[in-house]
Amino acid sequence: MTLRRLRRAGPVGRPAAPVRLAHLGLGNFFRAHQAWYTEHSADGPDWGIAAFGGRGGEAAALLQAQDGLYTLVTREPTGDHMETVGSISKAYPAGDSEAWLCTLADPAVVAVTATVTEAGWHGSGRGGLDVGHPEVISDVEALRAGQPGSVGSAPGRLVAGLAARWQGGAPPLTVIPCDNIPGNGPLVRRVLTELADLVDSNLAQWIDTQVGVVGCVVDRITPRTVDSDRLAVAEATGFDDRSPVVTEPFSEWIMSGTFVLGRPKWESAGVRLVDDLEPYEHRKLRLLNGGHSLLAYFGLARGHTTVVEALGDEMCAEWLHRWWGEAARHLAQPAEEIEGYTNQLLRRLANPRLADRLLRIAEDGSQKLPIRVLPVLRLERLADRTAEAAAAVLAAWILHLRSGRKVADPRAAELVALAAGPPESAVPAVLGALDPALAEDVAVAELVREQFALFA
Repeated sequence: MTLRRLRRAGPVGRPAAPVRLAHLGLGNFFRAHQAWYTEHSADGPDWGIAAFGGRGGEAAALLQAQDGLYTLVTREPTGDHMETVGSISKAYPAGDSEAWLCTLADPAVVAVTATVTEAGWHGSGRGGLDVGHPEVISDVEALRAGQPGSVGSAPGRLVAGLAARWQGGAPPLTVIPCDNIPGNGPLVRRVLTELADLVDSNLAQWIDTQVGVVGCVVDRITPRTVDSDRLAVAEATGFDDRSPVVTEPFSEWIMSGTFVLGRPKWESAGVRLVDDLEPYEHRKLRLLNGGHSLLAYFGLARGHTTVVEALGDEMCAEWLHRWWGEAARHLAQPAEEIEGYTNQLLRRLANPRLADRLLRIAEDGSQKLPIRVLPVLRLERLADRTAEAAAAVLAAWILHLRSGRKVADPRAAELVALAAGPPESAVPAVLGALDPALAEDVAVAELVREQFALFA
């Protein structure tokens, strides 16, 4: 079979739309989520995206060779649905700082979305910017020296782009953070304002008072693409797509905030606009994301490699339901709504054709667990309950740190070293590094250590 290339001039894909949106973090989730919603909006053909890599340039190079087109494979239990997504009009590697600055300074661009992971925002843990982070320090020095093209962090790149817009006299745009962080809108506004204030107080005031920041809850399980996915696309479509994306049928995007210059008609593709995001954030972070973390660390400890394998393990499934029971006590939705949500989650997680790798989900535990698991642990302790399921997740995570596997985490070296000693000292040391208050709760440390026995 002679395979064809994905090109705008060929038989697939709509013409490239004028660039009116920018995106930072050119990964699979963005292409399964924000780009897909734009593609399916009623006015999608009017809204092109300039997408920029967060790190590196391979993803951008692959898309550039395909005119920004790619195949989205929606993997259902009974088969695949494939479509060509054409909402990315331009794709740039992370290092193309000139294109980034020019795009954000362009008055035609009215909003910028971002998917840079929890760690990528360099939050301090106190709700603001980690001013001591080496990347932040370096970016502040570059911006003060008038070298915006030298910044490297996500907050630094956004501040550099906003500064170019401000200096050029373009109207303020809207920033839309799409990472799994509670209160991501207020957090990102504060991070950007605090970084800008270290450079120019007038720029900081403009960002704080004029730039829109819209908070989000986003949800769509999107595994990493593997060679068998590319082969499946080639066999089904006849196209040599080097950059397909695989995802699940379910998708959710909930937003809250003001768009200062307009936006696509995303609601026509299923976006929900609400006044208060917090109930949706808590439900998603604790039930789906917390459940994902449990399955990842439990499953790896039990010798599994995918979510489906872990969910099929009776012990993992039992503890997932225990975790959901603990977490649900602290959610705002009525019991029947929570039950419907978890039943839907079970169907999603049990999709036998969505091979989501546990090692992918296990990444960045030090950034994820404080917002997925620790809030429930604290609330359970305040209610004078033992929080067994939360403690079990922490125990499985510490065992992951002790496993000898390569740990993908921005604090990996520190945490693996702390976890290496005898459990009696290692557990409180790791918990204290995760949250200093945990080091003072002897009962929690003892319970976490006792939960090691679950995996013996």
